[in-house]
Amino acid sequence: MARVIAVLAFGLIGAAILVALCNWQLNRLDWKLGVIAQLEERLNAEPVALPADPDPVADKYLRVRVEGRFLPGEAHNLSSMKPWGPGFRIIAPFETAEGRRILVDRGYVPQDQKDAARALPAGTVTGALLWPDEITSATPEPDLEANYWFGRDPWKLADALGTEPVMIVAEEGAGDFPRASPVTVNLKNDHLGYAVTWGGLAAVWLVMTGVVLWRLHKKGGI
Repeated sequence: MARVIAVLAFGLIGAAILVALCNWQLNRLDWKLGVIAQLEERLNAEPVALPADPDPVADKYLRVRVEGRFLPGEAHNLSSMKPWGPGFRIIAPFETAEGRRILVDRGYVPQDQKDAARALPAGTVTGALLWPDEITSATPEPDLEANYWFGRDPWKLADALGTEPVMIVAEEGAGDFPRASPVTVNLKNDHLGYAVTWGGLAAVWLVMTGVVLWRLHKKGGI
C-alpha cells in the first residue's frame, strides 16, 4: 500500500505542477494579447508631435509627424521585401523644423539600387517611432567602409550619421523610392504553444500514473 500511495502522490504532484505551468502560460498569453492590442491601437492613432525626449519603452510604436528636410548621407541595412527579394533599408538623417537631427527609415530598395542617388525631399514625414531589437551577440559589426549594416541599432546609427538615437519608420513623406515599409506590431507570442505543451504533458503524466497503478494492481500491489 505504501508503494501505491507513493506512486499516486508522485503522479498527482507532478500533474499539479504541469497544470500550474499551463495556467501560467495562459495568463501570460492574456497579458501578451493585451500588450499587442495596445500597441496596435497606438499604431492606428492619429500622429502627434515628436516628443522632446522620446522613451524607447513608453514611446515605442508611437505615430508621429515631423516637418523638416532630409540631409545628405545614409546607412544601408540588409533587408528583403516581397516580391523584390534581398535589398536594403535606407536609414537617413533628417533635420526637423526645430533643428533636431533624427533618423528616418525611408524604406526598402533592391540590391542594385543600394548606391543610387536619392532625392532629399523637404516636407512632412509621418511614421512610427521604433527602437528595433535586431542586434544579438551573433550580429556582425557594421562594415562602415562598404556601408553594410546588419541590424538597425539606433545608437550606432546615430553616431554614424550625427543624429539623436531616435528613429521614425516612415509611412509617408520619405519619397516614392525607397518603398516605405511601415511598422507592424511584431512581438514574439509563443505562450499558447507552451500552454498546450504543458497541458499535454500533464495529461500524459496522469495517464502514465494510471498505467503504473494498474500494473501494481495486476501484481497484487493494491
